[in-house]
Amino acid sequence: MAVRWFCSLFGKPFDGGKRTMNHGSQQPQTQQMPGPFPGYGGPQGPYAGQHPALLRLSEVQKEIATLGPQVCSFSGLQNDREYKRLERELTRLQLEVDQVETEGRPELQQPRKRAAGEVEGLLRYLEGNATHPSRLAIEELTQEAQRLLNEGVVQPFRQGQALDAFEISEELVEAVQEVAMRMAQVKTGGSVPLRKARYKALTRVCAVQEILEGRVRTNTLALPLSDDTHEAVQRINQIMAQVSGARCQEVALLMGLRGRDSCAHLARILTELLVELDALDVSSNAAVRNYRKQVVEEITGLLKHLDLEGEGDETRRYDLGRNESIREIEAIRGRVTVLREEVLRYGAIGQGSELQGLLTHLDQVDTGRNPCIREARRRAVLEVQALITYQDLREALGHRNPIPDEPPSHAAVWRVLASLSDLQAQVLSFDGKRADKSYMVLEELLTKQLLALDAVDPQGDQETKVARKQAVKLAQNILSYLDLKTDEWEY
Repeated sequence: MAVRWFCSLFGKPFDGGKRTMNHGSQQPQTQQMPGPFPGYGGPQGPYAGQHPALLRLSEVQKEIATLGPQVCSFSGLQNDREYKRLERELTRLQLEVDQVETEGRPELQQPRKRAAGEVEGLLRYLEGNATHPSRLAIEELTQEAQRLLNEGVVQPFRQGQALDAFEISEELVEAVQEVAMRMAQVKTGGSVPLRKARYKALTRVCAVQEILEGRVRTNTLALPLSDDTHEAVQRINQIMAQVSGARCQEVALLMGLRGRDSCAHLARILTELLVELDALDVSSNAAVRNYRKQVVEEITGLLKHLDLEGEGDETRRYDLGRNESIREIEAIRGRVTVLREEVLRYGAIGQGSELQGLLTHLDQVDTGRNPCIREARRRAVLEVQALITYQDLREALGHRNPIPDEPPSHAAVWRVLASLSDLQAQVLSFDGKRADKSYMVLEELLTKQLLALDAVDPQGDQETKVARKQAVKLAQNILSYLDLKTDEWEY
């Protein structure tokens, strides 16, 4: 049934136009007209005219063909206006199909049954996507990001705070980044509506994250300049204050926090500010010229995120199997797999230069605005870095030559590092799930190494303190990499 109604979305007949009707008549078979019910093709078919029931079912079929693609691409929730419209239209069609009188005739009952099945299938598909656990997870993460940004950015601005300074904490940036990472790991199972929902939500969160990160970087700039520096500085300072307000407004718009204006309106305002800055004559003062340049860069950075209202409406953005960037990333991962097998099987070292080259190649991969491609690249980078770290540790252990009076605490750290090297080799070759016993054993052994490091008393030796700190970081990174290999992420 699902196959039938899905095929009908593209205007295909139920039976491929192969059905013919012959009620014992000796009339020669005639060519039938195309349509959803080719057995009843009008005057050229077996009857002089179509039955009224078939005419009505044919009209219903046309409406199904119109609503089908809309249902299949809908990515919202049950309380969305579009969901309610689609549900209302499908329910109306369902009632109309039920009211079609078949007069007990099988040739009328079958088309009605098929039409009813298609409408019911669309209703189930619509509800299933809107209430899917992954869709609900995306919505929960979106709301979490909204709360963070409302408390850390939007509300302080609306209360008259941060109009000129707009201080953004690194903790807020990290919290938003963590939400984005969790959102990128939501499973969609290849469903276009779920992939669309994840992509649209993730694109906005990543855009806001970039805006916040940009503001954190510019906090160190000497802005604004004094009005006495140059006659144009006063106006630049005023524009800078407007930009701070626009930044808060853009965060609210992107995250659906009831911004006063639309993205298009805000883009017009920022563009007008750029024109005004360009008209200012600051050629005589290098400091003011540099100040204006920094303000222009801030505005440009905001403008590039204001076209996200329609981002993700085209499903072609989710078909990453043929994406050139993904192909590059997958090719690099394939080479890393070969190198990893060589290292683990033969203990080979010396691939450091090639691995560094792969990192450089990954850094040059164009991710565009696609957060899923960005996440795929990040994971590939971590795979390369994990192999580099393992090789570096093996080489360091091979060249270790302890001195006779080496402090016991320092020697204890090196023993843990040797154990971590063996465990990292197992993690690199691990290919399973978190429910596997081997995963739980690795996790427990790595945790024990962390406890062993915690028990090391440096006794004031600075070198031991540094070594222990590095060993703890290494153990934590190995644990994180183990989790990365088992989270079943998809792009």
